[in-house]
Amino acid sequence: MANILVYTLDGKIYINLTNRCTNDCIFCLRKDKNDVKGQELWLDNENSTAKDVIEQLEKIYAQTPSKEIIFCGYGEPMMKLDVLKEVAKYIKNNYPESKIRVNTNGHANFVYKRNVVPELKGLIDEFSVSLNGATKEEYNELSQPKFDEAYEEMKKFIKSCADENISVVASVVEGYKGKHLDLEKCEQIANDLGAKFRVREWIVNGY
Repeated sequence: MANILVYTLDGKIYINLTNRCTNDCIFCLRKDKNDVKGQELWLDNENSTAKDVIEQLEKIYAQTPSKEIIFCGYGEPMMKLDVLKEVAKYIKNNYPESKIRVNTNGHANFVYKRNVVPELKGLIDEFSVSLNGATKEEYNELSQPKFDEAYEEMKKFIKSCADENISVVASVVEGYKGKHLDLEKCEQIANDLGAKFRVREWIVNGY
């Protein structure tokens, strides 16, 4: 266990805010290992503040300046929305040349019982949302959500991003243990919601 809140991967900076998640995806990296390229991402606790994140970010950025900073770790970053917003503001003010992306399952509006997307306009340059299925049944099989409305909530979140003119990509994990999705149908769903589409090939041994 460690409190690595900021880490690097392939020359990009990633921010690991929490281990909590509203999904329990069967392909999730953390099911098989505790680290990403030796960087342990299981957090000791959930008490980290924006100040804690910024302190680590400053050190990492000084060593590895990055044109893209991504909120993505072992949990769902939007579970710590206030911390995410504060850190994103800091990045915009101090590293304005860096694009900010959030990798999310799209459940934030359900969690907070409001549309949080307008609060993030001007802070987040792009959302990457896990679509992971052409149907609710397919999504539930892969993503193992902890509440019943998860698939529809995720799609509504994608549309909310598009409605606010925030760049949004709907992604799917393809090829998990030989399982194949209807990629054409998934892409149509993404486009109908106003999103771009991305296929992520399943990485057998993770990073």
